[in-house]
Amino acid sequence: MKREQDLYPPIKELLERQGYTVKGEVGAADIVALREGQEPVVVELKLGFSLALFHQAIARLRMTDQVYIGVCKPKGRTARRALKDNLALCRRLGLGLITVRSDGTVEVQCDPGPYAPRKDKTRTKRLLREFERLQGDPNAGGATRHGIVTAYRQDALRCAAHLAEHGATKGADVAKATGVTAATRLMYDNHYGWFEKVEKGVYALSVAGQEGLKHWAYSWELPD
Repeated sequence: MKREQDLYPPIKELLERQGYTVKGEVGAADIVALREGQEPVVVELKLGFSLALFHQAIARLRMTDQVYIGVCKPKGRTARRALKDNLALCRRLGLGLITVRSDGTVEVQCDPGPYAPRKDKTRTKRLLREFERLQGDPNAGGATRHGIVTAYRQDALRCAAHLAEHGATKGADVAKATGVTAATRLMYDNHYGWFEKVEKGVYALSVAGQEGLKHWAYSWELPD
């Protein structure tokens, strides 16, 4: 579909099948549908999602609670992800969402209504656990994910710092000296390439680990 007007016929047909009388471009609304004894349904049309579309739909909520956004259904993996995110936003805002496929098939993704999301206790616990493990405040809020200092990276840096000072060391001794209880496993997994296995249970710092200590020095030299 190349024009917003192309969305109108299939959505109008859908609403008429449900017993609504439908008219386009009524006042500020793209579509208005009426059914006896019920409040009006308003649909705002756009070819794709935009902030302006959400602004328009929110403004229509001053007229009626039954407000939908109508868009072309996006294609492709990235587009499907965007659809999922925008669907969540519609639910959060109390808006309905209607999508129209290229063949004219209409799909109601959600209806308007109050939204009460269920809290994910597992994610909350994971967030709080990371907060407790993270030493100091090494990241600026709003920074990109690339270069973020995590509690795991801080643990790796503490292990690397110990090896830089003491040379090849047993994992158990590194754990005792640094307080990183999973030191042996961390050095064995070696996600950053900072450690070299000398013999069973004994690790040394690699060249990459030496560079890592220089680059990330600010993030592990923190008070206990």
